Amino acid sequence: MSHDVPLISMIAIAFGLAFIFGYLADRIRLPPLVGYLVAGIIIGPFTPGFVADGALAAQLAEIGVILLMFGVGLHFSPSDLLAVRKIAIPGAVGQIGLATALGVGLAWLWGWSLGAGLVLGLSLSVASTVVLLKALEERDMLNTAEGRVAVGWLIVEDLAMVLALVLLPALAEVLGGHAPGAAAGHGAGPDGPIWLTLALTLGKVAAFSVLAIVLGPRVVPVILTKVARTGSRELFTLSVLAIALGVAYGSAVLFGVSFALGAFFAGVVLNESRFSHKAATDSMPLQDAFAVLFFVSVGMLFDPSILLRDPLAVIAVVALIVVGKSLIAFGIVILLRFPVGMGLAVSASLAQIGEFSFILVGLGLSLGLLPDEGRDLVLAGALLSITLNPAVFAGVAALRKHLQAKRTAGVPPYGWEQFEQLQSSLANARHQAEEREKEHDLQIQALAKTFPVLSLLDAHEQERLMMLFRPKSAVPGERIIRKGDRANAMYFISSGAVEVLMEGQTIRLDAGTMFGEMALLSGQRRNADVAAVDYCQLQVLERRDFNQFTARHPALRTALIDMAAQRRKMNQQDAATTDAIAASETAA
Repeated sequence: MSHDVPLISMIAIAFGLAFIFGYLADRIRLPPLVGYLVAGIIIGPFTPGFVADGALAAQLAEIGVILLMFGVGLHFSPSDLLAVRKIAIPGAVGQIGLATALGVGLAWLWGWSLGAGLVLGLSLSVASTVVLLKALEERDMLNTAEGRVAVGWLIVEDLAMVLALVLLPALAEVLGGHAPGAAAGHGAGPDGPIWLTLALTLGKVAAFSVLAIVLGPRVVPVILTKVARTGSRELFTLSVLAIALGVAYGSAVLFGVSFALGAFFAGVVLNESRFSHKAATDSMPLQDAFAVLFFVSVGMLFDPSILLRDPLAVIAVVALIVVGKSLIAFGIVILLRFPVGMGLAVSASLAQIGEFSFILVGLGLSLGLLPDEGRDLVLAGALLSITLNPAVFAGVAALRKHLQAKRTAGVPPYGWEQFEQLQSSLANARHQAEEREKEHDLQIQALAKTFPVLSLLDAHEQERLMMLFRPKSAVPGERIIRKGDRANAMYFISSGAVEVLMEGQTIRLDAGTMFGEMALLSGQRRNADVAAVDYCQLQVLERRDFNQFTARHPALRTALIDMAAQRRKMNQQDAATTDAIAASETAA
């Protein structure tokens, strides 16, 4: 076997170094992302020693982008955004606009083009979701009003960057770059007016969005339901990844939109299905793995010599991220009449840049808009701002304590009325989310409580069984099973009651019981009619699903066989009693 395996070598060394430096970063209370970037610098072309294959790294990074955007879509919550819309939407839009303007100003001072300044400004205006969530979790702020606002603010930033990823290629030639796929310096200019190019691009995005929103919820849940019924965890995970990558690739080929946008919509569509939680859980390990490779590949692009070649430019970029963005965010929060403490917390949360910045830089380079020096400055700004972020949080916390100590007792702080309204909106959104989660948990708990035999399964298997059920309603008098039919399913009665009509006797079954399993177990035809005597809600388990599920859980199958045997014995005893009564009445 040949040992010339650059892909395996790169992945092995990248994962090994990312683990080592990620662990060291965590030990010194920095986000592991810093360690991943350092690992990339070490195996990059600008440092001595092993140099990974840049082309392979770029393709792995693209997969990482797709899965990162898929994860963003999968966790996108419209209700959370609506709860903080009054501060998150104007705040994020205002900050992006002002921070981008500062970036354009810096680029102008350095003699760069407008396109380069626009890419630089956008890259510096958006914070890292990974870093933000980690910082909020470490400080137990994720579920506070400040934390929810920061997350909502970042969601708006992410959505704005998705739009930027769509529009930049369409505007590249006007901004001084070249069309996607064209060689630098060989762009022939737009084929038509810029407004036409922009309209066509937005039209393609709109067509793809409508197709995804309209067809996605109708097609994706059906596919996942069929896959879930196989009972194969690896097939379900594979289906989720196939949907993410397939939609991303198809959107690029058929509609000309970016992989990132296609993956984002795939996540949004999947988020609306009842499989979203399982999809997120099952795909998370692969998302994490490729996200690490994405950050490593970004680190490979960084030339550390920029710190010595142009330290003033690095300081200017870091100052824009840590100081400029923070002051902008703080000023917007105050102008929107929210408390000073919230302004400080939000400004600290957003005083760094990360994954979207890297994606924008990569796009800017590919379009010929951003010089290599811009890439190095953005990467230096990311590394230093992420490293400084814990210190920024510590300084903000100390300042908030100082302001609280000096506050006059009994006097409501500035922005208190707006803050109370926000708290109320957040409480309502949290209540709705908790109700949805509680409803899901109660469904699982009620399943085992209503049907005690299912307590033989753990919660995970009960949830899997729920995915196999097909709900059915029946009205009084409706014939659910006919005698002589082939057995095609068994039925669980969630509510209502049915009557089993056998020769000479009628047996009533209420909620919490099941029927139809005896014919499935014996392979014989139905030996009785079953009709609803009340409005019934039934859970139907089809024969194929029944056989596959009980084959994986022999204890459940044995319990059902025992129950069927007991029911058959009771039916025989009831029939014998009925015959004896009839005989005695005849003799009398």
